[in-house]
Amino acid sequence: MAGDPVLSVRDLTVRIGTRRGVARVVNGVSYDVHPGETLAIVGESGSGKSVGALAVLGLLDEAATATGQVLLDGVDLLAAGERQLRRIRGNEIAMVFQDPMTSLNPVKTIGSQLVEPIELHGVATGAAARDRAVELLEQVGLPDARDRLGDYPHRFSGGMRQRVMIAMALACEPKVLLADEATTALDVTTQAQILEVVAGLQRRLGLAVVWITHDLGVVAGIADRVAVMYAGRILEQAPVDELYAAPRHPYTMGLLAAVPRVGADRPRRLTTIPGQPPDPTALPPGCAFHPRCGYRHDPRAATEVPPLRTVGPDHRVACFYDVVGGTATGTDGGDG
Repeated sequence: MAGDPVLSVRDLTVRIGTRRGVARVVNGVSYDVHPGETLAIVGESGSGKSVGALAVLGLLDEAATATGQVLLDGVDLLAAGERQLRRIRGNEIAMVFQDPMTSLNPVKTIGSQLVEPIELHGVATGAAARDRAVELLEQVGLPDARDRLGDYPHRFSGGMRQRVMIAMALACEPKVLLADEATTALDVTTQAQILEVVAGLQRRLGLAVVWITHDLGVVAGIADRVAVMYAGRILEQAPVDELYAAPRHPYTMGLLAAVPRVGADRPRRLTTIPGQPPDPTALPPGCAFHPRCGYRHDPRAATEVPPLRTVGPDHRVACFYDVVGGTATGTDGGDG
């Protein structure tokens, strides 16, 4: 994509100390997101998607250590101080957190939680800030928005809380939105509403979106590019149409094969990927997906970590075996 990225993540690594040892949760992740673009990050639970997003915002707990670079318009967020991060979070980069049931403060009204970032970042104050809060709630499809400002979170359903979280994230019209399972708790109608709100901001403001999800159906409809994560690494990254039409990594193929097919001639059992994702405190040597892979034709996979190599325009894959050509590959041509 032409132009400079608004967000560049370079060799992001996250380690978390646990009783069982050090968990290698994110392992050298790199990606760019450009203004107006949606990058979807997909993968099974435990692949490091959410932890990576928290690391971008500097929201990891004390047991975690993040290294690498996270450049937002040239500012390294990993090297920034807490005061600088407070100015940036919400204003230039915002996040919709995964669990709407616990992400809102239970002892503050919805209105106060919405108005706070609006006033804190100088968007509006007083009555204008409340009007802005009402506008945001209406944008995300919350009925009786003005009357609900005085309510506490316990009076909202999970789906309604999710809408409030999305409204809060969009309050200051940030440059980058990290959306972690942002529509999981919503019905399909409201989901479509939210996706249209985000798409409208992208068209109007050039909002860049990193959409973290398990829902490959949503990804197909909103993403420009897709990054597939497993055991803390990106195994494949490609434009969305190309990834769905011609996946090149066995893990990506497994994820796509597991999607239910509507309108099939006859019912069929869902395809599954055998085995379980590895324990991040005891990752296997070599390719972490190797123990579950149906294409274990190259002995290097058991001992060497395959680098990301280019297989097409903006299409990279980390695999020693070419699932399209049916041949083993060298390690040249990848930049990791």
